[in-house]
Amino acid sequence: MPSYRARFDATVTFTNGGGLQVHGFLVDVPSAEVTSVQVGELFLDSLGLLMAGEVQLANLEIVEAAHKGTRGGPAADGPASGGQAKYVELNHVIRDGMVTLPNLPGPVLGKQLTREASREIYAPGTEFEIGLITMVTNTGTYLDSPYHRYPDGHDLTGYTLDRTADLPAVVVRLEDSGSLGIDAAALATYDVRGKAVLLHTGDDARFNTPQYVEEAHFLTRDGAEWLIANGAVLVGIDAANIDDMTDGTRPAHTLLLGAGIGIVEHLTSLAQVPPTGATFTATAPRIAGLGTFPVRAYAKVG
Repeated sequence: MPSYRARFDATVTFTNGGGLQVHGFLVDVPSAEVTSVQVGELFLDSLGLLMAGEVQLANLEIVEAAHKGTRGGPAADGPASGGQAKYVELNHVIRDGMVTLPNLPGPVLGKQLTREASREIYAPGTEFEIGLITMVTNTGTYLDSPYHRYPDGHDLTGYTLDRTADLPAVVVRLEDSGSLGIDAAALATYDVRGKAVLLHTGDDARFNTPQYVEEAHFLTRDGAEWLIANGAVLVGIDAANIDDMTDGTRPAHTLLLGAGIGIVEHLTSLAQVPPTGATFTATAPRIAGLGTFPVRAYAKVG
């Protein structure tokens, strides 16, 4: 089903004095038939404005566009309640020789036991293949645990399933934000408490190319601080790194993993997940002594 947003200019008068004017503001709306009064209410809710009095709208138009998940907007773009759930794959497929990051070797796939060789072991007509893979743990779409950053942090075995499976998800649309850094201001309208926060930048379109790491989006220090303060459980991004790769201090990794918040990097296909209403899963094998490992990340919609 199509989704809609309202574009308008607005003037707000506050009951305790003063006012606010905006031009070309966009807010998610439930349908193309929404009234100007409803748009005004959604506008106030999206900004969390208190003590707002009269709201005057001008140049109001309803446009067909994907929802951005503004506060107070429609709960989800997914199937209606009672409909069949849809699963969306959010991980890159691991293939022989693929490039996740240019400074890391790609995986090498081979065979420990070929089907031909297995015929010498098993009964006639019975054969098996046992595969072999050599790769760095930062391959494809992967989950970081605190041990990745801190020697005394828990490794992959420290994640209970309630921290990586069936988490309520909120998708933050950032493709047209105009800024590579994702700061607290870009997140402030979202309810992230107890949720997996998925940062949709669109950078995944450049995955496995040299351009993937060029002008990549990242989470800023104050953005990470805001997510911690507001109770996010996990943070994912469809970019080359959750940190600014030109800054060796890595504040997002440092803060999030220090707070026990899991990080999933190199997501993909987030455009297929609604801003709210889906659940997110990204589980890794319980391997002792590893801080990072590839996951099968996916969303359940509806």
